[in-house]
Amino acid sequence: MYKRIVLKLSGETLAPEKIPADKGASLTFDAARVDRAAAAIVKLHDLGVQVGVVMGGGNIWRGRFTDAMNPVQADQMGMLATIINALAVQDAILRQGRKATVFTPQEMTRFAEHYRADRAVKCLEDGEIVLLAGGSGNPFFTTDTAASLRAAEIGADAVFKGTTVDGVYDSDPRKNPDAKLIRDISYQEAIDRGLKVMDASAFQLCKEQKIPCIRVFNMDDLENIIRVAQGEDIGTVVHA
Repeated sequence: MYKRIVLKLSGETLAPEKIPADKGASLTFDAARVDRAAAAIVKLHDLGVQVGVVMGGGNIWRGRFTDAMNPVQADQMGMLATIINALAVQDAILRQGRKATVFTPQEMTRFAEHYRADRAVKCLEDGEIVLLAGGSGNPFFTTDTAASLRAAEIGADAVFKGTTVDGVYDSDPRKNPDAKLIRDISYQEAIDRGLKVMDASAFQLCKEQKIPCIRVFNMDDLENIIRVAQGEDIGTVVHA
């Protein structure tokens, strides 16, 4: 069992699976899916694992919609999207009777705590779930890299990275039907082979900061978060 993990939760996990028939319905959030994601996080927490969640923002913002757009401003909009998602998940966690604090590297203290690693660790040790929003706070870095950075800062045992496939493949399984699942691979080999499940900068940071492992698995079934935490051999282990 892991003591402390950083879970990378994609924005798409919170979104409707299909475009709603009701034109008045949200295109960015599905209430049942938000509650289901929160329930999986709560269940992991209740196993005794200290949980930090790095939020993605893809259900709200997918990057520049025109090449003329300033990329820094576009990334700042993406950071705001992750904060909106964190607030939605926090609300669902609180409704399920657990404590949760949203931290952001951006100063917006009416909505969230200003991120400091020692404050986040204190919340974890006090039994709270910590939602790490706003990316790294800098443009040009993805939330995958932010997850690795936060894992290093708070001393996590692992990064959990959920995907829409079963783990790390030697090529894109959605394009290559002969793609092979890799069960075990080092950070350096993942970098050398240019595997795209996470950014090379995320792998490099985990390698340099000696994060024990990244667990990559299919998160279409949110129960896989619990299975991985309990040691089931699913997905891929990326390690030093």
